[in-house]
Amino acid sequence: MKKVAVYPGSFDPVTNGHLDIIKRASKLFDKLIVAVLYNPNKKSLFTFEERVTLLKEVVKDLDNVEVDSFSGLLIDYCNEKNVNAIIRGLRAVSDFEYELQMAQMNRQLNSKVETVILTTSTKYSFISSSLIKEVAKFKGDISDLVPDIVLSKLKERL
Repeated sequence: MKKVAVYPGSFDPVTNGHLDIIKRASKLFDKLIVAVLYNPNKKSLFTFEERVTLLKEVVKDLDNVEVDSFSGLLIDYCNEKNVNAIIRGLRAVSDFEYELQMAQMNRQLNSKVETVILTTSTKYSFISSSLIKEVAKFKGDISDLVPDIVLSKLKERL
């Protein structure tokens, strides 16, 4: 049986921290699905379609990684795609309480799907998509924190 994991998120935009988790998780599973959450009520810098396109570009060289999208409950998506594990990245202790709560709720909804938490590499532990957007807005140097294609799209957008 293939081990399939999903790494869900809004990825607005995808950062090198996300990419670090994607690369590391792809080595642990036969297949990794990076699933972009579609939430029309959330105001995003990049459109849903742009986020999917950017992710496809940055993971194109990872053979066992595919990009998909979902809306609604993540656990329903997991059931639909026969996912064994949910990948979550943990940057700091402040993330832990939320991630624990989500993992426990997902386990309550489907005990066959495990949550695997990967700690972020130290060099990316302080970044978030929100922080990236804020620094980019004021023309700060984020070139080491996002893939090149994301950097150019941010410069165009802001």
